[in-house]
Amino acid sequence: MSQFNYASPSSTADASKAFKGASDPKFVAGGQSLLPTIRLGLADPSDLIDLHSIADLTGIKTSATQVSIGAMTTHATVAESAEVQKLIPALAWLAGHIGDRQVRNRGTIGGSLANSDPAACYPSAVLGLGATINTDKRKIAADDFFKGLFTTALEPGEIITSVDFPVPEKAAYEKLRNPASHFPLVGVFVSKSAAGVRVAVTGAGACAFRVKAMEDALKANFSADAIKGVKVPATDLNRDLHATPEYRAQLINVLARRAVAAA
Repeated sequence: MSQFNYASPSSTADASKAFKGASDPKFVAGGQSLLPTIRLGLADPSDLIDLHSIADLTGIKTSATQVSIGAMTTHATVAESAEVQKLIPALAWLAGHIGDRQVRNRGTIGGSLANSDPAACYPSAVLGLGATINTDKRKIAADDFFKGLFTTALEPGEIITSVDFPVPEKAAYEKLRNPASHFPLVGVFVSKSAAGVRVAVTGAGACAFRVKAMEDALKANFSADAIKGVKVPATDLNRDLHATPEYRAQLINVLARRAVAAA
């Protein structure tokens, strides 16, 4: 059985101090990924630093052009927010279809992004909307955040504080989920705004990524037919017992067209 020290700081400054004073610490947000990993013996942290008592990390703020979500805000809160439903309904829909009810009531947006699971839903929304990830040290553009399998631009001890989503003109998210885990085999988030068109994919590669060929086609003609012939190479896509790289490549096109039609 794992043994570890437990801390519940009330500020990001105290959380950072606790992190620096431990030999092998881990921050805990929703705990939906970390705690099962510990139970399986795949992680053995010296300290768990729980972020739930930091009030500044929770909540949703909106304006006509932006939705800002605190890092410790749960998926259920985002899904049920009238403001998010009004300004970015695709984001509310995405949050409302993550995992199951237990996961949605415990999991947080900050925890999801920091973990960067290759099949997590939120990374596609962050990339697909061109969001900005705010930390206790800096601002990180979505395009610079996801680096690889469970790897992000976060430095050791850096804490996500909030995520700023620009309000798009149109957006939609489509996914084909695993019926057991509810993780997407592939998920595609599409948005159109004054800044351009973005197409972001999750579940298919080592981390979320954009499909430039589809974005270019949709800039000229924002319709499902415009990307019908755009093929995503299967090279470097995930292969597992659920799907081949070739199947995932085909799914990207199918789901992207559905997302454009829905948007």
